[in-house]
Amino acid sequence: MQIRYLHTMVRVLDLDASIAFFRLLGLEETRRTESEKGRFTLVFMAPPGQSECPVELTWNWDGDSGLPSDSRHFGHLAYAVENIYDTCAKLQANGVVINRPPRDGHMAFVRSPDNVSIELLQMGERLAPAEPWASMENTGHW
Repeated sequence: MQIRYLHTMVRVLDLDASIAFFRLLGLEETRRTESEKGRFTLVFMAPPGQSECPVELTWNWDGDSGLPSDSRHFGHLAYAVENIYDTCAKLQANGVVINRPPRDGHMAFVRSPDNVSIELLQMGERLAPAEPWASMENTGHW
């Protein structure tokens, strides 16, 4: 039996805000489908050069009253980043809450505008502990 990963889908309430968030992470739009009949838009976003690893943002034009308020049924998306401190600083400077700061120089968690948990992992070896991250407390949950 052969199996191939295709994508991960998350429902979004504000397509523009979600696209902006994933662009902050460094993802690019790779494909878009709009269905007048189905009244939805699908936007696929992936890291540069990794179009085979997309997240599909699904936006229902007429709203999505069935979207759970916490999105915890999903789990999380995970991305390796070149410098976890720089990535978290960029996100924070753009209003993203760092729910689990990278105190260990290795791992952090943030949430998308639709409350989807995003795990950020340092590529390669963990970085040496550094402020303000080393002493920053958790905010909320992830």
